[in-house]
Amino acid sequence: MDTKAVIAELTRIPGPSGFEQPVAARVVDLLRTYMDEAYQDRYGNAIGIRRCGKDDAKRLLLDAHLDEVGFVVLGQKDGFLRFRSIGGVDPRVLSNQSVRILTEPPILGLITSLPPHLQDATSQKDAPTFESLWIDTGLGAEEADRRIPIGTPVVFDSSFVELQNDHWASKALDDRAGFVALLRAAELLQEEPLDVDLIIMGSTREEVGGSGATVGTFALAPDACIAVDVTHGRTPDAPREDAFPLGKGPAIGIGPNMNRHMTQLMMQQAEQASIPWQREVMGGSSGTNAWHMQICREGVATAVLSIPLKYMHTPYEVMKATDLENTAQLIAAFVRAFSKEGGDLCKN
Repeated sequence: MDTKAVIAELTRIPGPSGFEQPVAARVVDLLRTYMDEAYQDRYGNAIGIRRCGKDDAKRLLLDAHLDEVGFVVLGQKDGFLRFRSIGGVDPRVLSNQSVRILTEPPILGLITSLPPHLQDATSQKDAPTFESLWIDTGLGAEEADRRIPIGTPVVFDSSFVELQNDHWASKALDDRAGFVALLRAAELLQEEPLDVDLIIMGSTREEVGGSGATVGTFALAPDACIAVDVTHGRTPDAPREDAFPLGKGPAIGIGPNMNRHMTQLMMQQAEQASIPWQREVMGGSSGTNAWHMQICREGVATAVLSIPLKYMHTPYEVMKATDLENTAQLIAAFVRAFSKEGGDLCKN
């Protein structure tokens, strides 16, 4: 699999929370290459199942969310669109950004930016808010009302680009990068027999509460799951204890959201396979779908694996290609070990 080509394709497809259908449909097509069955459930989750053919086999679920942060149109004034965020977006990064309004066909727009010549001393110090920003499409009021109904979703109009030293930048790397890691892991395992049923889920609505993973996990009833997401990449202005260097491998979550045996097994496999990895201590909620998945039905054993990502929830998030490959390699190694021990989750 050409992971770069796949991630470039998937990040370009729009899919803000609640509007993931286009990306989920493409993901189902990709899953069919590696899984026995692939479909979308009624909540929009993309699901692939690979059955091992053994009676009473344990079920291992691998999850990465498909949705991205975005916006929704609230109305217009003189053709300028008022909007709000879908998911956590800092309005300070929005001025003069290009956006794609998901009408049919899509319409491009620019988020307004007041020139410094027109700002007074007070306004220069104030951070922008959603109340102070508008989307300019070039349309007048009557045409904007007709072509862009209230409730129309909007996404960043940024494309996949390559930076130096195998760094990739795009919107929606959170968490399309995680999903591509799952596809790559499925490819690595494609010709290998397993003693567990393997399920891959591209879940919806993670950025607005994780309801897609909750619904999907309840329906699939797995014994164990790994939530693959992103974590904060290290930059000069980021607190070192909360951010992780790119190129040093995925971060394995440690804390109450994780099953201790699964965490230890993940670490052991990373060491045995010489896969670089990092420790991420999570004292409470992991901030991932695992927080919701672990309490589905009578409880699901969980693990969390995260790809370091700079500039999360902005038009250009940045990751390193080797971190994605190492994440996939570690997932595949974990699945092999989990399968070999028959999905025994009671070890310490």
